[in-house]
Amino acid sequence: MTDAYLARIGKLIRDARQHRGWTQTQLADALGTSQSAVNRIERGNQNISLDMIARIGEALDSEIVSLGYAGPMHLRVVGGRRLSGAIDVKTSKNACVALLCATLLNAGRTTLRRVARIEEVYRILEVLSSIGVRHRWINDGNDLEIVPPAELDLASMDTEAARRTRSVIMFLGPLLHRMDHFKIPYAGGCDLGTRTVQPHMTALRHFGLEITATDGTYHAQVDRSVSPTRAIVLTERGDTVTENALLAAARHDGVTVIRNASSNYMVQDLCFFLEELGVQVEGVGTTTLTVHGVAHIDRDVDYAPSEDPVEAMSLLAAAVITESELTIRRVPIEFMEIELAVLEEMGLDHERGPEYAADNGRTRLVDLTVRPSKLSAPLDKVHPMPFPGLNIDNVPFFAAIAAFAQGQTLIHDWVYDNRAIYLTDLNRLGAHVKLLDPHRVLVEGPTRWRSAEMMCPPALRPAVVVLLAMMAAEGTSVLRNVYVINRGYEDLAERLNSIGAQIEIFRDI
Repeated sequence: MTDAYLARIGKLIRDARQHRGWTQTQLADALGTSQSAVNRIERGNQNISLDMIARIGEALDSEIVSLGYAGPMHLRVVGGRRLSGAIDVKTSKNACVALLCATLLNAGRTTLRRVARIEEVYRILEVLSSIGVRHRWINDGNDLEIVPPAELDLASMDTEAARRTRSVIMFLGPLLHRMDHFKIPYAGGCDLGTRTVQPHMTALRHFGLEITATDGTYHAQVDRSVSPTRAIVLTERGDTVTENALLAAARHDGVTVIRNASSNYMVQDLCFFLEELGVQVEGVGTTTLTVHGVAHIDRDVDYAPSEDPVEAMSLLAAAVITESELTIRRVPIEFMEIELAVLEEMGLDHERGPEYAADNGRTRLVDLTVRPSKLSAPLDKVHPMPFPGLNIDNVPFFAAIAAFAQGQTLIHDWVYDNRAIYLTDLNRLGAHVKLLDPHRVLVEGPTRWRSAEMMCPPALRPAVVVLLAMMAAEGTSVLRNVYVINRGYEDLAERLNSIGAQIEIFRDI
């Protein structure tokens, strides 16, 4: 390799290591080499084999370079452009992955409409295919048809795909009804600090599931003599925890009461889907769900998940910080009302159209027009709460909006250990974001955004926030290795270009 290539690869390795929060010594230990060798590699002063690059990429869970297929994707952003026109919100990523896991409950054919074509969905489909579930994209690739086998082949599970998505944890609820012993890999996904799976284990223990974790694998054993004898009280009001409990309750032949349940958008979509399977769910939209399960489900069902409120918030933030007038269509307003109330307090000029039903017939949608506004920092801190509070995944977008607004905004992301830290990446683009502790940042606005070249944060929402800030910054910015964005957004760059952005997708090395 030339010296120039060695230097470029070294910079990519250094950025990936720093985003993972590792020291050079920690990376050296993972590779079985010395800290001085890692230092030479990162400075571009040591020849490095393709095998070593692959080992480093595996250790850092980063696509530094790829062999035999296209390398990591990067974005080149020409900022300072106004957006205009209208854009539709895509279906919910989190609902789609929950519904894919829920297809394991059904012996019949499942058709899901307008499924998000994103990496997270692809990973779940790879896992499902590896255990014998057949799927095909139909209707010009817009819809997805899924047909399960009579017997699942868990021994053939694609563990590499499974480790790259946290959603695989939702296999536990359906699988405990299909076999007495099974195993799945540890759940992966975004780097958001310690996220315990203990609430899942506590909830599913009511259905006889016991888990031992060894060597990167969850080993599950099911005691068929155990079934819920009283209400299941979830120890955290989490979305995936609630979904796992619902998936287990759906095939339990009896009535299961789930308390302290999440009532968030993806949980509601799962409840609506379970009703299509013949499972009665009372209390949808509340924190107490009563599930009338059925022992065997064999139905051909057709279901359309609703739109994604987090994508809607992404598009709204893009309009705000680029000072654009933009119409965002198909916004699930029930899951955006608190966010809009905060933004109204800050001075947002916007207009809502009349409500209409989503394709699932249940979720309320509106078309939302956002206009250029002079914003002031909110009087109170911005912090998430379980639905109907401000959505946990919408909090990072307020960092970019607060950087645009006049004054100081305190953002308290109490849920995730690391995510607030990634919001300080906005400082590379001219923002003033001060990290107070692992959960709180103080944002001072307004910001004179500036262009920069940087590695994509390893957490989905902060990564998109950085991209939006680049769109507001005059000049050309580069965001490297955007796999994490592709996990949660379908064709985001192309869709932003359709409303006036200038974003080029490219690959190197």
